[in-house]
Amino acid sequence: MRPPAALPRVILASQSPRRRELLTLIGIAHEVRPADVDESVHQDEAPVPHCERLARAKAHTLAVQHPDAVVIGSDTIVVIDGDILGKPRDRDDAIAMVTRLSGRTHTVFTAVAVAHGGETQSGVESVSVTFRALDAAQIAAYVDTGEPMDKAGAYGIQGFGATIVERIDGDYFAVMGLPLGRLIGLLRALGFGYAFGPVTRS
Repeated sequence: MRPPAALPRVILASQSPRRRELLTLIGIAHEVRPADVDESVHQDEAPVPHCERLARAKAHTLAVQHPDAVVIGSDTIVVIDGDILGKPRDRDDAIAMVTRLSGRTHTVFTAVAVAHGGETQSGVESVSVTFRALDAAQIAAYVDTGEPMDKAGAYGIQGFGATIVERIDGDYFAVMGLPLGRLIGLLRALGFGYAFGPVTRS
């Protein structure tokens, strides 16, 4: 069996600062080049196929433009009562989302895709997240921090939102936006190794 190859140039097809932080956390040097893809939900499209399709589209779009690179695409959605909650349109929308999640359990789906050499590997992590019960004043105060405005479901588990989450069942990093264990598995599936340390270009 051929030994795993060192990672070449890595591109993150996302402008999410959380995903940048997570790649940096595990030592993978990377460039950021957000992919311009239509993120609307197709008619009758279920949540898991939706987020995996978007992650693959983001990775593929940049991989075509940069065939020498390994491209990582990811997409995160929040689902409750079968409805997909994306990023809030405005303050009122954010308040409505957090109000709906208050005191209840919802599901976070994060898809990750890795593309290189004409091949794309992808997968989806599913995480159950339970919010503690919040009153209207608490919800308004949280939304007014500004943190919810660029996040699916109008909250961030790694920021002030950590105080409104009661428990999670699954991959914490998937809730942040990038399931690291699955990412490393997808890189291995494409023939690339990970050495538990700073990963530089070959």
